[in-house]
Amino acid sequence: MLFLSALLLLVAFLVGSLPVGHALLTRAGVNVRATNAHNLGVENVLRRVGPGLAFATAALDAAKGFLAVLMASSLHVPDVTVLSALAAYLGHLNPPRRLYGETPPRGRGNLVLLGVLAGLAVTGAAPLWAAALPVVVYAGVSGYWGFVSLGTLAGLAAFTLAMALLPAGVPSRLAALGLLVAATWRFKENLGRILDGTEPRLGDQVPLAGKRSDEVVSAFMIHPMTLEDFWVTQRFAWLRPLVARGLISEASVRQMAESIRPMKVGELRGIRTVDGKSIRCYLLSSPLLPDVFRDQPELATRRAIEGARLAHELGAEVVGLGAFWSVVGNKGQDVQAAVPQITVTNGGAYTSGTIKAAIPGILAHFAATGRDLKDATAAVVGANGVVAFGIARTIAPQVKTLIMIGRDMERLERSAATLRRAAKDTEIITTTAYDTLQEADLIFTATSDPNPVIFPHHVKTGAWIFDEGRPADVDASVLARPDVRVIPGGVVRPPGGMTTNIDLQFGAGAVPACLAETLIIAATGEHGRKSLGAQTLTENVNFFVEEAQKLGFEVVD
Repeated sequence: MLFLSALLLLVAFLVGSLPVGHALLTRAGVNVRATNAHNLGVENVLRRVGPGLAFATAALDAAKGFLAVLMASSLHVPDVTVLSALAAYLGHLNPPRRLYGETPPRGRGNLVLLGVLAGLAVTGAAPLWAAALPVVVYAGVSGYWGFVSLGTLAGLAAFTLAMALLPAGVPSRLAALGLLVAATWRFKENLGRILDGTEPRLGDQVPLAGKRSDEVVSAFMIHPMTLEDFWVTQRFAWLRPLVARGLISEASVRQMAESIRPMKVGELRGIRTVDGKSIRCYLLSSPLLPDVFRDQPELATRRAIEGARLAHELGAEVVGLGAFWSVVGNKGQDVQAAVPQITVTNGGAYTSGTIKAAIPGILAHFAATGRDLKDATAAVVGANGVVAFGIARTIAPQVKTLIMIGRDMERLERSAATLRRAAKDTEIITTTAYDTLQEADLIFTATSDPNPVIFPHHVKTGAWIFDEGRPADVDASVLARPDVRVIPGGVVRPPGGMTTNIDLQFGAGAVPACLAETLIIAATGEHGRKSLGAQTLTENVNFFVEEAQKLGFEVVD
């Protein structure tokens, strides 16, 4: 009997894992991954492929759950029958990969649950009222709050309670609890999005990938700059007091962060261009801290690729790589190669454009204070980088002395040689020492260092600093000096009344230029203008500056 019971449970698992709905959609020519809104729920399929296919796939999923329970009931052992319900559900959630030939689609499994509940009622393994109770609770919770995942968990909690109150065997009670635990694990991301306020409700119109109307969809990858930023999302806020009390170590949080795949943590809404086009932007995050990008580049690249795939599943046409995401995978090239279905950009072109547009104003304001640029010394920090070298090239002809600071002296010297030919009257100095900043009247900084690099002892009295670093290159202690002026760079205000549930730390209604580039590509459909790799074409820089003005984007001074 024990062997036969185990065999039937294995069969129930295999029946539950059969990709019948997936196969039907695929045979009908439907790209399941591009069709789902990160959850292949029946209402999403109904909205996208019509009632015929939607109800057919729903019926097939329910049928396999019902069949799995019906076969197990042949032993006339209620505990085995209830356990088969759990086995079928687990099979649906975790099918063998070889059945799909790819990563299985992330269906909710609610129709399978409906099938197994019907099977339990028909076979008598559970009373009719106990099998119907979760359906009623599901309908009530989902209908009132609009969250299908919450309704499912509430219904399974009611079923678990009902089985606990019935004179059922321990295996049956554990199986009911197992259904609740499995569903909770399946819906952990949905619960996180509910806490963050980004989970779609029943009836929400989720945009389709590749469909253009008056609304376009984009995505942007962010990450915490410090451990404090980790608590910004509500799904992780509960950890903060535990860490503060020493119940959980910071090292444990960091380790957990490295294991978390990309997830949707926020949205930008209310962005509307001058020509009336609405831009929705999903904020995605795998909460890697800056040191991880430096120490584990392979992990960071893998997470960026996963983020691009998630963006595509969510219906985005373009995904931007923000902060340290922008430098992973050869500055986005490897990410684009791995996920060709969506446009990937590191935002370098418009970032350079905003800096190019801001520098004349900064120099003019500096000169207006009575200082002569021809007698001034300027320094560029991070001059080995594309953005910082662009700054150096712009200001070199206008100042007496230019100090280029970087990490690679050989590269610095090659860059300096180019500038010396173009600005023959300017003294150009290359160095790796930050102490030389003490000689600079103007400092332009654009590094990718995860920590501040400029401190009060580096800065002379009355110096101006243009900080393009993300995170900031200038330590907070410098801001306390009243004689020093720090100007943040690369900040843009999109058109319309932008709202978001995530503080991007660029000021109300403002975003970094790399994110703005993502929005502009989505709005214009000019996907060939994407920024990838180390090279930034001048024509693309000019394109984004011009299009930004046409669409209503404003550079924040």
